[in-house]
Amino acid sequence: MTNDEFRAAMSRLASGVVLVTAQEPPLDPDDPQAPVGEDVGMTATAFMSVSLDPPLALVSLREGSRMDDLLAEQPVWAVSVLTESQRHIAGRFAMKGRISDRLLFQDIPYVRGEVSGAPMVGGALATLECRTEQRVAAGDHTLVIGRVLTAKVPSAGGGPLLYFRGRYRQLR
Repeated sequence: MTNDEFRAAMSRLASGVVLVTAQEPPLDPDDPQAPVGEDVGMTATAFMSVSLDPPLALVSLREGSRMDDLLAEQPVWAVSVLTESQRHIAGRFAMKGRISDRLLFQDIPYVRGEVSGAPMVGGALATLECRTEQRVAAGDHTLVIGRVLTAKVPSAGGGPLLYFRGRYRQLR
């Protein structure tokens, strides 16, 4: 089996699209006057519920990516489950060689998580805040398992944004 064959087979599995976010820790955590770190975001299609008791969720991150490196040092993070009308957000945070995350968040409505301080997209189907419980090396990815600390359903409207056969899609 080739990488292309594996990728083609897995592209037939529809998945939801989320924005994973975290806030970099302050440069000097012992100094309350130190500037807060930058917000970081990443589009993910490999996100799932793991357990109800305790409430656990999992996200798969490319090993060595900015988010993988950040979540290795920042234990709290957030997830926004995107709606079909938020395709532009998914595309923006999935770009390779993109501009700084600060600019990417600039015109997106969001609220800060009460536990994580991470941005959570306004109008998302659901938002969650997690604390990393376990990191598992898995090939060229890291599976980050987080205990869900908050879960909200701020928006009842719209359908989910899906990823299928290499493209963003919506339910019909």
